[in-house]
Amino acid sequence: MALMDFIKKQFIDIIQWTEASDGTLAWRFPMADMEIQYGASLTVRESQMAVFVNEGKIADVFGPGMYKLTTQTIPVLTYLKNWDKLFESPFKSDVYFFSTRQQVDQKWGTPQPITIRDKDFGAVRVRAFGNYTYRVSDPKLFYTEISGTRDSYGVGDLEGQLRGLVLQNISNAIASSGVAFLDLAANQLMFAQALKQQLTPEFAKIGLTLEGMTVQNLSLPEELQKILDQKIGMGMVGNDMGKFMQYQTAQAIPKFAEGAGSGGGGIAGDAMGLGAGVALGQVLAQNLQAGLQGGATPPAAQAVGVKAEDVMATLEKLGELKAKGILTQEEFDAKKAELLKKLV
Repeated sequence: MALMDFIKKQFIDIIQWTEASDGTLAWRFPMADMEIQYGASLTVRESQMAVFVNEGKIADVFGPGMYKLTTQTIPVLTYLKNWDKLFESPFKSDVYFFSTRQQVDQKWGTPQPITIRDKDFGAVRVRAFGNYTYRVSDPKLFYTEISGTRDSYGVGDLEGQLRGLVLQNISNAIASSGVAFLDLAANQLMFAQALKQQLTPEFAKIGLTLEGMTVQNLSLPEELQKILDQKIGMGMVGNDMGKFMQYQTAQAIPKFAEGAGSGGGGIAGDAMGLGAGVALGQVLAQNLQAGLQGGATPPAAQAVGVKAEDVMATLEKLGELKAKGILTQEEFDAKKAELLKKLV
């Protein structure tokens, strides 16, 4: 009777996985009650790896290639089964295949604005989205940490966890990069590199390699976007504060002209608030240039003359520039002292 039962048993002599579709990370070879024939053929294709699990323990990991399953090709399993002296009976193990192909165009994004720390602004709320690419690089670790004994484990099963991992590390990426957020915001490639550097060890903890990370869009609060626009404008004119004030005045003149055309009564006040008055703009530019260079007030500024209200308006404008990070505290203090002398 025992001999008949042995004969009726089904033996597996070919073990392989031909992926029927995309999106599968791990797949268990269907065993049922069958046993693997000693000397059976294991085929692992390029972009695949196979893991043998015996009695809950990982026995061997196979990379791409064709193998004859003997005591020589599966030494760890041989040790677990106490195979010595050419033991050649069929054996039973679970065989898991893992796809090591790149999983491309995986999306990430911030459903709601997130608050991040920044050395210049303290805290900034931003929205961002992009995509990333990864692959299974350590199937043993991925099996023990993620996929386990499931018949199949797909990209969709892991999507939520990886997206959360990206969002969780955005703030740390910016902090660890040591780069001001405005510089990162102006250079999305730099932002993506900082994020990838932060995430790479996190992916490695679960047996994955992060191959690529992109930032396709970064939305800033309106007030921060205005400061970024000013920083870009400053870059256009270099570090010449006089030219920057002229640039600011040129941008404000259309608004001044628009107010004049409508016949509004508050034109002078609006011009003062905007820094759009041509004469005042020239004074501001000349005074700022002289203050930053440590020189005396230019003759042109002396010729025009500065009234008390003009000095106060200039101080207010300088305060705004300091608050926005365009002027340093030292530059502001020096110019403030110089302007207040004119009121004496």
